[in-house]
Amino acid sequence: MKILDVQFVKSAVKPDQYPAYDVAEIAFAGRSNVGKSSLINTLIQRKDMVKTSSKPGCTQLINFFLVNGNLSFVDLPGYGYAKVSKKIRATWQPMVETYLADRANLLGLVLIIDVRRDPGHEESALADWLESHRVPYLVVLTKADKLSKTQQQKRVAAICSRLNRDRNEVILFSAKTRLGRETVLEQITSLMEWYDQKG
Repeated sequence: MKILDVQFVKSAVKPDQYPAYDVAEIAFAGRSNVGKSSLINTLIQRKDMVKTSSKPGCTQLINFFLVNGNLSFVDLPGYGYAKVSKKIRATWQPMVETYLADRANLLGLVLIIDVRRDPGHEESALADWLESHRVPYLVVLTKADKLSKTQQQKRVAAICSRLNRDRNEVILFSAKTRLGRETVLEQITSLMEWYDQKG
């Protein structure tokens, strides 16, 4: 997939604020400070289209981006950051769950995990929810450049074991070196082709 054009469409909190278009959507979800914004920016080859912050818990809305006029990337709020107020955290889960459950054109989800950390309860719960609702998802392990190749393989094995996924179902990624960028885009393209054939 070549990304030629990207436009920020809007931010939303509830379904009546979602964009009205019916293009397929790929959602991105991960723990706060996992490198989600950097991943999306690397995929779309824009430096600051998706705002990055050193302060975790920055994304508090669902942000929609139109890619090539026929695909939407959806940046979901990060989860699991304790320093964000309880009131804000309490609104995030239903906001994200409502989007995942009700958005008819959701094609799949990219579950983002820091390769140096074990998946926690949130990641396992989200993976279980996606499987039970038959939503395809891709596991992307960010910040791979922080580890040696030997360490990377050990962490991949540990994370695959935790999430009960095969090695070929996870992708090592680095925004710094762009490792994994093409693989992620190829997987998204495959999902789009499957979606087109299906419907």
